Amino acid sequence: MSPPTLIEGEEREVKTLGGASLDGTPLDYIVVLAAVVTVLAFIPFSITIGSGGLFPMSQGIFPLVGWLLGPIAGAIASGMGTLIGVFLAPHTAGIPLLSVWGAVVASFTAGAMSLSKGRRYWWFGLTLIFAIELFLYSRHALSNGVSLSTIIAGSFLNWSGLLLFALPTRSWIVRCINSQKPFLVTLGIFLGTWMVMGLSHLSQIVITYYIFNWPEETWLFLIPIMPLENLVRSLVGAFIGIRVISGLRAIGLMKPKQAIY
Repeated sequence: MSPPTLIEGEEREVKTLGGASLDGTPLDYIVVLAAVVTVLAFIPFSITIGSGGLFPMSQGIFPLVGWLLGPIAGAIASGMGTLIGVFLAPHTAGIPLLSVWGAVVASFTAGAMSLSKGRRYWWFGLTLIFAIELFLYSRHALSNGVSLSTIIAGSFLNWSGLLLFALPTRSWIVRCINSQKPFLVTLGIFLGTWMVMGLSHLSQIVITYYIFNWPEETWLFLIPIMPLENLVRSLVGAFIGIRVISGLRAIGLMKPKQAIY
């Protein structure tokens, strides 16, 4: 009996084909995560926030959706899920249009943290936009008689998120999420959620403040509350995120093209 013959040739890359996709992400992934966002929209997970409602647990996974699907697919999934949640779970809807806007901004910003070729400079444009929003927000507060020290303390959530995003900490967080070490993944998700949701909050509050024009007394009341809310979001994101990412890696599910986990 002749010995087996080893056939050698050029190495080939095997790809899974079939099914529609958006920006390299299968549409069924988008639908599934939009459904998860909708379900979590039913669960209130906070004390009263600045806009007068309760924030839903889904806010804790908006950045995660962006990291899993990429900026465009993630923004659509979170936006769709939040929009459906506005109708099915009005007790956590807040200001409906702003809730959807915040979800879209959060997932898009998280997905735009990618270090891949063609996407690595998206963060720069977003940084400029967020910086302009913070300037407009602060200037309007000064014109309403709010002291500078109160503005600095009251916008800690926002400017801390902007600094983390603009500095190399953004790339470090991406590498943590992409790590094979559970501790680093958890840490990256926690800090990344704090950063991204701080920027998402900025994109919403720069609009709501021009509508409501809160006096300084309201600012003082919100100073300890807003960081506490974001801490809860970050803990929720880290608790859910490490389990989702570990599970996806364990089962070997096809990774979307723009995912960073």
